[in-house]
Amino acid sequence: MNTRTLGVTGPVVSELGLGLMGMSDLYGPADEKESLATIHAALEAGVTLLDTGDFYGMGHNELLLRDALRGAGRDRVVISVKFGALRGPDGGWLGYDTSPAATKTFLAYSLRRLGTDHIDVYRPARLDPEVPIEETVGALAELVQAGYIRHIGLSEVGADTLRRAAAVHPISDLQIEYSLLSRGIEAEILPTARELGIGVTAYGVLSRGLLSGHWTPDRNLAAGDFRTASPRFQGGNLERNLALAEALRGVAERKGVTTAQAAIAWVSRQGQDIVPLVGARTRARLAESLAATGVHLTEQDLADIERAVPAGAASGARYAAPAMAHLDSER
Repeated sequence: MNTRTLGVTGPVVSELGLGLMGMSDLYGPADEKESLATIHAALEAGVTLLDTGDFYGMGHNELLLRDALRGAGRDRVVISVKFGALRGPDGGWLGYDTSPAATKTFLAYSLRRLGTDHIDVYRPARLDPEVPIEETVGALAELVQAGYIRHIGLSEVGADTLRRAAAVHPISDLQIEYSLLSRGIEAEILPTARELGIGVTAYGVLSRGLLSGHWTPDRNLAAGDFRTASPRFQGGNLERNLALAEALRGVAERKGVTTAQAAIAWVSRQGQDIVPLVGARTRARLAESLAATGVHLTEQDLADIERAVPAGAASGARYAAPAMAHLDSER
């Protein structure tokens, strides 16, 4: 598999990364045996970037990754971990804490769960409104100096925060939602990241299934699947968004690829500084996603996709709770 570099200062990774969240949380039940097999299949295919969070399943996702990497060779992979989200025993969201003490504590627990002495990219999951970003990045810089983490990343922050963080320590990459249905970063955030030499790891490239080509209007969601409350999956919003997916399917079929492959390839085509993360939970879905790396989109293809799914065409907000998305005016 081809490789890309996360920003100017970050690690070299596979051109496609694997996001592990759905194997533990927020998308309904997952089969652990299949999850492990999917991670192993990704490694065999040359995927080196594995993304997790300490709050995915309240530690379960990190333990799953630890088990998957036994015997696989820690040095073969780049582990990206998000921290800072607070959750109760019922799984409810309680806010964020990225204070220096909490940052170092979260890291200590992640190192133990993952069974490693370092994390390759460590990043706050969201901006903590009570803690200046300079304090959080300062604590992370100390952890880089101590050898516990290799690179500092950010997640779901705006252009001003990127600038303030980069003034304290080099930032490898910004993890943020980017897809045909979520193009808000194009106006200011992506240009700022490029100006500062910060890469982008793009999650939600299939818009949580809307652009997968496998979603149907009558699909029943399992208990615990956060899409039951996601605005884009409700009523008329879902109907309009699936119409966009059908338009994309038409372009994809003319190209001889699947809807999902066209959506992933479009994100990848937006720049060598962007690494799409796919959230495949099964080997079948992983295989479909990996095939997108072989899809070459011509200028005509890009124009056809743009007509099928114009910028700003998505119906409904990305999240039900505004705090889950980046803010245009953050501290």
